[in-house]
Amino acid sequence: MSNYGNIAKNQKAQPSVLPPQKGFFGHPKGLSTLFFTEVWERFSYYGMRAILLFYMYDQIAHGGLGLSQGTAAAIMSAYGALVFMSGIIGGWLADRLLGTFRSILVGGVLIMLGHVALAIPAGVEALFISMILIIVGTGLLKPNASNAVGQLYTQGDIRRDAGFSIYYMGINMGAFIAPYIVGTLGQRVNYHLGFGMAAIGMALGLIIFLLTAKKNLPKTSFKPMNPVKSGEVKTLSYKFLGGAIVIALLLVVFQQIGILTIHFFVNCITIVHARII
Repeated sequence: MSNYGNIAKNQKAQPSVLPPQKGFFGHPKGLSTLFFTEVWERFSYYGMRAILLFYMYDQIAHGGLGLSQGTAAAIMSAYGALVFMSGIIGGWLADRLLGTFRSILVGGVLIMLGHVALAIPAGVEALFISMILIIVGTGLLKPNASNAVGQLYTQGDIRRDAGFSIYYMGINMGAFIAPYIVGTLGQRVNYHLGFGMAAIGMALGLIIFLLTAKKNLPKTSFKPMNPVKSGEVKTLSYKFLGGAIVIALLLVVFQQIGILTIHFFVNCITIVHARII
């Protein structure tokens, strides 16, 4: 979280496009939008994490997936690393293509759909679909919400640090209450009911964001800060296509030689994650 905050604090907001500057404990009204969006996003994420590991290795007769504890722990660790690393891609997409507002909106929708996938008793396939959706969604929403906080203040505004402190209080609030609600429902009633509650939490965050963001966030949040130029589109398309082909070929090769396992994948993610941080 602190990495996202440090990035956002370095952003320079433009006074000419800032929304009204008071209205939420003496801070810009946009802080309330981002505060409550993050409360519910973190509620959904940490609520899901509170029961996900148990769900993976619990017996099928008890509503779990019946995976071994070692496999479940390996998947969980890779999942956490990918969520962290996805912020790099999410920041790039917001800066060059989507803008902050659309990145947060799309990210929230993907996260909600990821929890919905877990709420449906569809086995391991639904688990991995959910993970992909939440990894991509968190990468879009999390760093850009923090960046949006920085855009609320003019350069040198002495309220900026206090604003980030309030924002992180929202994060901690959502993370604190989530295990008590989602975790209790998931372990004492039904895992899928718990995941469904996480989806409802993210839906509430999206509703708050949609109802208040357009009037509370600065104009800079609605367009890319460094948009892709027309001449760059072809080059970027070739790069993305080339990267996808290379990854697909590697997966085929690894599958053919028999080393494409969960633990091999986790080891690869661990190496990449260590190099990034």
